[in-house]
Amino acid sequence: MTTKLIGIKKFRQNMTSLWKEAREKNIRFIVLHHSEPIFEVKPVTEDELILDKYGEEIEQIWRDYKNGAKVYTLEEARKKLGV
Repeated sequence: MTTKLIGIKKFRQNMTSLWKEAREKNIRFIVLHHSEPIFEVKPVTEDELILDKYGEEIEQIWRDYKNGAKVYTLEEARKKLGV
């Protein structure tokens, strides 16, 4: 991921084109106010979406694993499911 610094005024004036550029070119923009970083704009990754969607279930799986639940490899799971 490429990182670019941008002033708050330029960010406000070009917000739509900047978020599109961030998504298309995988760029992270650090927005500055008087040369001080105040926030960043970056594309959301598929991993972040998965964690948001399945975070609670993943935590439960980890708790089950720590408590001795059986764990299967991907190949074992596919074989058991007949996939």
